[in-house]
Amino acid sequence: MTMIQIILVVIVAFVAGIEGILDEFHFHQPIIACTLIGLVTGTLVPCLILGGTLQLIALGWANIGAAVAPDAALASVASAIILVLSGRGEAGVDSAIAIAIPLAVAGLLLTIFVRTIATALVHFMDAAAKEGDFRKIEFWHMVAICLQGLRIAIPAALIIAIGAEPVRNLLEAMPDWLTGGMAVGGGMVVAVGFAMVINMMATKEVWPFFAIGFVLATVSSITLVGLGGIGVALALIYITLTKQGGSGNGGNGNTGDPLGNIIEDY
Repeated sequence: MTMIQIILVVIVAFVAGIEGILDEFHFHQPIIACTLIGLVTGTLVPCLILGGTLQLIALGWANIGAAVAPDAALASVASAIILVLSGRGEAGVDSAIAIAIPLAVAGLLLTIFVRTIATALVHFMDAAAKEGDFRKIEFWHMVAICLQGLRIAIPAALIIAIGAEPVRNLLEAMPDWLTGGMAVGGGMVVAVGFAMVINMMATKEVWPFFAIGFVLATVSSITLVGLGGIGVALALIYITLTKQGGSGNGGNGNTGDPLGNIIEDY
């Protein structure tokens, strides 16, 4: 990598770390973080494939109560950098995915560590609030957010500093049974993550649309753009039926679901 590329990668990593907390523009999501790193390093296609695969894994990751999910930001940025440094292109995607899972767990520990430090900053904000000093409150708030950015930027810079050759040697030293097993395990994690999302979204009203999507996906002549257009159309149909059901006279037979009311009327 050139110096400009290194700086851009570190910036992407920093922003991804911040977005892991702000969650506003989703730069921490694998599909975006990996794509941006691929864009600035000139390896767009392999990183895009990596990001798309990791995104399926990360779909089921969510912070629930006191439980903190694995760190998608560190897994995305670090695995993308390793993929770029390995120089293997699309052939190195499986190895990068295998490395991303333990990186996500390591990122979880870093997240807990940084959040523990951030709790101390809250006391400084409380003291500034008592003084009525809003500038100081904003300052400590920015410090806490920047710590989250450094949580990803520093590991990213360390991986780049190690260089391509040690990373390549590490990947090549991994035995076939290990890389193959981790690839299989990563595929299972993808399925589990996707199943968790389906489990949260699935209702009897949306299962028909889910089945239609699988049937249309088997038609090889339909491109991904075409499938996306069909998906948008089905979503608009569902929204239209929902609005019609909500404005209808369901009477005492209202089931609580507008689309279900329409079906029962027929």
